[in-house]
Amino acid sequence: MESIRSWVEDSPYTRTLGARLEAVDESSARILLPFRDENSNPGKALHGGCAASLAALGGQCVARAAMGEDAGPWHTASAQVNYLAAAIGEDVQAEARLLRRGKDMCFVETEVSTLEGKAIAHATAMVRARHGAEPSDRHRPEGDDGGTDPGPMGPHVSKTPYMGERQMKIEHMTDSHARIVLPFIEANADLDDGIHEGAILALLDTTGAMASWAETGPGAFKASTPSLQAQILCPSPKQDLVAYGHVVQRDGAVFWADAVVAGASDGLAVARGTVIYRIVT
Repeated sequence: MESIRSWVEDSPYTRTLGARLEAVDESSARILLPFRDENSNPGKALHGGCAASLAALGGQCVARAAMGEDAGPWHTASAQVNYLAAAIGEDVQAEARLLRRGKDMCFVETEVSTLEGKAIAHATAMVRARHGAEPSDRHRPEGDDGGTDPGPMGPHVSKTPYMGERQMKIEHMTDSHARIVLPFIEANADLDDGIHEGAILALLDTTGAMASWAETGPGAFKASTPSLQAQILCPSPKQDLVAYGHVVQRDGAVFWADAVVAGASDGLAVARGTVIYRIVT
């Protein structure tokens, strides 16, 4: 299990988060994430990307323990994260448990809560083990119209603690569309591969949120991500990533935004998902 502990605690991204593996076996895992300002939004609220990262960590820890070290490389082929409540200046923990193990897939449920037991997020994930297989061909997704207008919010949002630590850059944020670059730097990196998939989930979450804000514009609103549906298509390549998001449906305060992540250098797909975002006046 030491290789799993090393992946959790020594990957540059998760080391920056401060994640600690408390326990792991072939059917469960527990991960602690102490509060850090750098993991928060304004008001010391835990960034949704951190909760999604814990879901990815929990799923992969259990899958790696259940399948064995030689089954890798791994990636979270599918994840559903529901955000139940905010953690404000609090330590949180993730409890993951195996639902089913197949030949090359593990289905894992992860619950994120405060140490006092308040539920923060609930996630299910399907983790795929590639058993040493060569990387699959990646398709080239549609991007955007190439416009570069971060709007009135982009420059300010990029400076919030979690996004600033990741050096996320909002290049475009107007007319219900958003484009965000996530650089391949140490603070975002996996121990063995490219950008950590926890950071990729955070990028999807953020891109959907920014596309929603690009429709409403700034204001005295309350906002949050109730749900994230994501598919990571492959282990991340060692390059910067760029995410394209756009709102496909709005129902009052609720927005559905599709997002796709591609390599900034090769333009090939890495991940995709749908963010359900809520902005209340």
